[in-house]
Amino acid sequence: MTTDPESRAAPEQPAEPRLRIDDLAHESGLTVDTIRYYQREGLLPPGEREGRHRVYGPDHLRRLTRIKELQARRFSIAAIRAFVSGDERRLEGVFADEGEGVQYGYPELLERSGIDPEFAEALRDAGVLRDPQVFGRVTYDGDDLEMLRAMAELHRIGIPAKVLCEFGRIYSEGVEAIQLQVVDVFGEGTGVDWDPGEFDAFRAIAEQQGDMMLVSMRRLVDYTHHRTIQRLTLDRVDPGVVTPDDPTSECSV
Repeated sequence: MTTDPESRAAPEQPAEPRLRIDDLAHESGLTVDTIRYYQREGLLPPGEREGRHRVYGPDHLRRLTRIKELQARRFSIAAIRAFVSGDERRLEGVFADEGEGVQYGYPELLERSGIDPEFAEALRDAGVLRDPQVFGRVTYDGDDLEMLRAMAELHRIGIPAKVLCEFGRIYSEGVEAIQLQVVDVFGEGTGVDWDPGEFDAFRAIAEQQGDMMLVSMRRLVDYTHHRTIQRLTLDRVDPGVVTPDDPTSECSV
């Protein structure tokens, strides 16, 4: 006898677990105080009120697992809040550093780099070596170490520290000013003559393809930086050979 598939009852889906905060702490391997701290900091949404208690589900457990992963990577609370409440895929690309796998406190960073402590302090004053907190981290990493090693090597071969600090200040201030303009293009569409609907379409693509865009934009920055050095160096060596480009001209496609 054949059973009509439509007459068969659909299998019941298992109910999602409903956990009190003590159970959530046990399942996540955290303490109740830590979970409450995460809630106060806006990292974890409150549980659902059920009688005198609040109950939590799988989404809360997954969120706690993610928070632990980000903390293990030494992100600050502010950065973790941005990750768990925003577009994680897009933020991952922005915050993924080549030197992320290692962490250093400031004294260890100086020791490993071999840099003179006074020179390192001067680089901090110049805005080159910044506190990790401004990048959403709680420690320095391999990128900071490699930069300090490069500065220490240049100082070792005779480049004055005050010159290197001035280079650092120029780059730090200049790059920040440039990136603010780039952020304005993404956020407000500043500087581009958009056709109707084009800006919204651009924003949608940028959100979906953020990682790929970031890699390609870094290549554009590296290329522009290198070619600019070549052009300016040639002009200094043999003035008049290079015909200056018009920096105010628009990109027409």
